[in-house]
Amino acid sequence: MDDKRDQPIDSEYLFRLARQKSADGRTALATTISDLFEERHESLSDRERNLMFDILRNIVREVEIKVRRSLSERMSSFADAPTELINILANDSIDVAYPVLTKSRVLHDAHLVEIIQHRTLEHQLAVAVRENVSETVSDELVKTGHEGVIRTLLKNPNARVSKTTMEYVVTQSKRIDSFREPLLHRRDLSAELAEKMFLWVSAALRQYILNNFELDQATIDNLLEQVAFEEIGQTKLDSREDNTAAELSEQLESEGLLEPSMLLTSLRDGEVPLFVSMFCRMTKLRETLAMRILFEPGGEGLAIACKAIGITRVTFAEIFALTRKARAEGRAMKKSDLDRVLSLYSDMTQDAAGSVLRQWQRNTDYLAAIRQLEL
Repeated sequence: MDDKRDQPIDSEYLFRLARQKSADGRTALATTISDLFEERHESLSDRERNLMFDILRNIVREVEIKVRRSLSERMSSFADAPTELINILANDSIDVAYPVLTKSRVLHDAHLVEIIQHRTLEHQLAVAVRENVSETVSDELVKTGHEGVIRTLLKNPNARVSKTTMEYVVTQSKRIDSFREPLLHRRDLSAELAEKMFLWVSAALRQYILNNFELDQATIDNLLEQVAFEEIGQTKLDSREDNTAAELSEQLESEGLLEPSMLLTSLRDGEVPLFVSMFCRMTKLRETLAMRILFEPGGEGLAIACKAIGITRVTFAEIFALTRKARAEGRAMKKSDLDRVLSLYSDMTQDAAGSVLRQWQRNTDYLAAIRQLEL
């Protein structure tokens, strides 16, 4: 028996179907052509292929959505599908558009940019998960400013992102938490940008940066000390306030009044220089390291220092909350942040915390000491 794939297309039959103007007739025609194309794609002549595509282009908007969806799924895998037909399907409702938006190699950057600019959020998300996304298309997706679209793009390992756009998204990640993890897992993120992110990511992601990027520990140490000052809105405590605070904290210590309740009082009153000075005396740490411990985003160092000098869990929780409030940007503390740092405080022993504090007093590596405690 002859293989039907070798038989010519019955053009007259297709034309008879095309002359039927009813919805059922249009649906039957679209389904027939779609079936023929899928079954006999390799054996179709150029004339037959062009005939079928011409018919589809003319009727595709008139058939029901279920048929358009089926057509989109079938056409999405064909590299020689006509651009005009694929573009019509890509601009349809997302139920129809999704297969060609995510898979079709026929769509060029210009088509995709047009869709990003003029179609729905769902269309933008579909473009963001394409197997290959160019820098041009990535730039346009980021320009939407939509957090979900940008996060989806960042999670796509096959999306190419320009250096300028990557720098922009890294900067935005200081404000938008959900960008941080997908950014750090991208192979095209430079060590320079990872180092920049080190200043505002969580403890877990800081450890990921240390494990996966070649960063100089001394540089990271200096950066974190710098950001500690920035977090309270100044590059250095005013020297007169600093001297006054030092004299007062020295007097309190000599009179035996330097205790956790005084730390809380100074923080509640907004006396940051006095609080820092007293904290330095109680922990015997240099000011730059104390500032880093007090105001870094994670709070791990503060938990260790407070545990080491015998501050209670309740008092530590309030100190942590007040130091978050003292940060320049005034960001509200998340309950999850408090729960995480209280868990760390409760899990460690005072002896272990004291061992870490003594390492810091000897100016040894800040992060290495924290990792030692975690181990």
